[in-house]
Amino acid sequence: MIVTDVSIHLNPEVKAALENGQPVVALESTIVSHGLPRPDNLRVAREIEQAVRDHGAVPATIGMVGGQLVVGLDDAALTRLATGTDVAKLSARDLAVAAALGADGATTVAGTSAVAAAVGIGVFATGGLGGVHREASHTFDESADLTTLARTPITVVCAGVKSILDVGATLERLETLGVGVVGYQTNRFPGFFIRDSGFGVDWRVESPEQIAAAMRAQRAQGAHRAALVVANPLPEDEQLDPALHDRTLADGLAVVERDRVTGKQVTPVLLSHFHSATQGQSLAVNVRIILRNAALAAQIAVAAAAR
Repeated sequence: MIVTDVSIHLNPEVKAALENGQPVVALESTIVSHGLPRPDNLRVAREIEQAVRDHGAVPATIGMVGGQLVVGLDDAALTRLATGTDVAKLSARDLAVAAALGADGATTVAGTSAVAAAVGIGVFATGGLGGVHREASHTFDESADLTTLARTPITVVCAGVKSILDVGATLERLETLGVGVVGYQTNRFPGFFIRDSGFGVDWRVESPEQIAAAMRAQRAQGAHRAALVVANPLPEDEQLDPALHDRTLADGLAVVERDRVTGKQVTPVLLSHFHSATQGQSLAVNVRIILRNAALAAQIAVAAAAR
């Protein structure tokens, strides 16, 4: 079967909000289909959308259902992606082929950013960015999130990148690619599960209004079309215990080396190790991260819409 309607479908609520200049926040769907265990994934997906609503914005979870790219999945579509057994993970490069083949798919940071920007959504909330993988000097393993953000004018609220990646190299690549990075009420770049990855940021912002002002300045200047990454760390008492984190990471890296895990299998193996070794604490932290990021993204969208 060849799918003929491959355009982007806007949920009526999202369409009306965009037309009326109301605040909208894009949300990814890979956290629903691939990032969280069942049945918690569907419950958390609904909580993320509610967090956006609670802070004054319209949530627009992005995904693909039967080849149709949807901005603002309804509950039936969200359930389909959360419970489906054959849901593809869609980066920006996969969108066209997946649509033509009528696939069900969940969009990554790259895929979500590309679609959101295409329909005029300026703010996106996620958990953590992909980045440069350890041993990338030999494997060339680098997330497409980075290059997509280099050409996509969107503000991405995240908790940095997962500490299982090469955080320093990821920050270097973001600088090279021209992607702006600011710390939200911090001078340190967060390491996802922990609030300080060991690296600093060049710019610090204190309020959603300052971020909205930076977004307006970028549009007004017309000189730069890359994304702005807002690094939003967890409060100290909500992060994973740093000592536990460091032990778990060291043990996980030893497992990867022992079992000769390579390529795309490294990240899921390490994340699975974190979940088991911390007895689910890392999963609870993951959920806190995305809910806090959704709330901040909504506040930024509201501030941007106010002007």
